Amino acid sequence: MNGRNFSTGIPAVDFLVTFLRGRVERARSGELDRGASAVEWVIISAVVVAIVGVVAAIINSALSDGANKVGNCIKGASASKTC
Repeated sequence: MNGRNFSTGIPAVDFLVTFLRGRVERARSGELDRGASAVEWVIISAVVVAIVGVVAAIINSALSDGANKVGNCIKGASASKTC
């Protein structure tokens, strides 16, 4: 019996054997590495988005505090004192 022309006469088993052979050949050829690469890019993108979100929150907080200080200074402004 040749490995390429294997047939049991049962269509479901023949399909399964053919399907599994195709998967094994794709795995051996390195064709399945594309999925791993895509997952890596998704993880890297998620980390970058998280970092940008944290930096944006820090900058927003600093700007908000600065704006409040300026607003309080303007409310209590007089000719005799400085902020």
